[in-house]
Amino acid sequence: MNAVLIAVIVMLVLAALRVHVVLALFIGSVVGGLISGIGLDKTMVAFQTGLAGGAKIALSYALLGAFAMAVANSGLPELLAQKITAAVGKENNAKAAFGAKWLMLAGILAMSVMSQNLIPVHIAFIPLIIPPLLTVMNKLRIDRRLVACVLTFGLVTTYMWIPVGFGSIFLNNILLANIKSAGMKVDGINVMHVMTIPALGMVAGLLIAVFFSYRKPREYADQPVSIVAVEQVSRYKVIVSLIAIVATFAVQVVMLSLESEADSLLVGSLVGLSIFMITGAVNWRQADDVFTQGMKMMAMIGFIMITAQGFAAVMSATGDVQSLVKTSAALFGANKALAALAMLVVGLIVTMGIGSSFSTLPIITTIYVPLCMSLGFSPAATVAIIGTAGALGDAGSPASDSTLGPTAGLNADGQHDHIRDSVIPTFLHFNLPLLASGWVAAMVL
Repeated sequence: MNAVLIAVIVMLVLAALRVHVVLALFIGSVVGGLISGIGLDKTMVAFQTGLAGGAKIALSYALLGAFAMAVANSGLPELLAQKITAAVGKENNAKAAFGAKWLMLAGILAMSVMSQNLIPVHIAFIPLIIPPLLTVMNKLRIDRRLVACVLTFGLVTTYMWIPVGFGSIFLNNILLANIKSAGMKVDGINVMHVMTIPALGMVAGLLIAVFFSYRKPREYADQPVSIVAVEQVSRYKVIVSLIAIVATFAVQVVMLSLESEADSLLVGSLVGLSIFMITGAVNWRQADDVFTQGMKMMAMIGFIMITAQGFAAVMSATGDVQSLVKTSAALFGANKALAALAMLVVGLIVTMGIGSSFSTLPIITTIYVPLCMSLGFSPAATVAIIGTAGALGDAGSPASDSTLGPTAGLNADGQHDHIRDSVIPTFLHFNLPLLASGWVAAMVL
């Protein structure tokens, strides 16, 4: 029995049974460590080491949450929600409601995409933007599973395809850098071009969700929603908020162009927060409250991500990731088509357990690069295989921020289940098409 495979299955089954994700990850790691034979002591040491390695994640989420809360404090999200609500409220006929539905979905998709690059708050915008819109969604009878798919599509497809912001970290700093470190030359490869085919798989999944799976209306009760209170929308604060957003984006672009080793997202968030405080848009006396509220908003998601780092460390310590890959490859011999499929499936399994494609890539790259070279895959095909294998499972993992974020916003009134309404829909609509498109990319590049 492969310890990694068993650990992931245990974690997924427990999560499906509504055991808290943090506990499911911990139990899964213990089971995996014991089955692998490394013993309880080494399992706990590895898990704790992984937790320590999640300190940067914790800081990133704290700063992103604080920046997002500062934007919320300016009244910009509230202003946006008011505009949308007013536009929908004025329309009573079915045709107008139809238009309002698509306008809202397009707006949510745009915000999700921009959260990865233009306004690098990642999922921190969701608990701020989505809860005020739930009443409007109820009125339009929009299926929240569709909204979850739209949000996850924007979060995942953007970083795996567009090399700016989080995408630059995933594609350049992690994907290409690790492949190069593993011994394969990737100079001259246009990573955006290579990842276009896998990205088209994500587009196909979104279209299926929009026009087939969740096109029918769904009824929800109007329940009280806890949202960030803004006493009055200030034009000055909104303008400062927009300036801070532009400055944050500019800092990222400059640091990336200079190939700075510092974390551009952390520095950008600090610059944005500084603008809020220097201009007085966030009062110095309120700065602690804003920062604390931002951390509280992101605390649970950040803690789950840190626990996932512990899970990942145990999986690496077992050594069974390598055996899983080698065993899968050995079953297909020199058959490139089946070997590519096996590597993609293993990537799916690993990421489903870890919950982070960013953490999966370093684990699998050192194994996949020599394997791809021995099978005769081109550098472009290798990049496509590893990039897709890393992204697979991000949508659909109970421990992924790409599913935790949508749930945090859509379940503000207690009517959106994490597993049944976020995890399962995104798994079915994105992992299966991505698996197919990633395989196609491996065969044609």
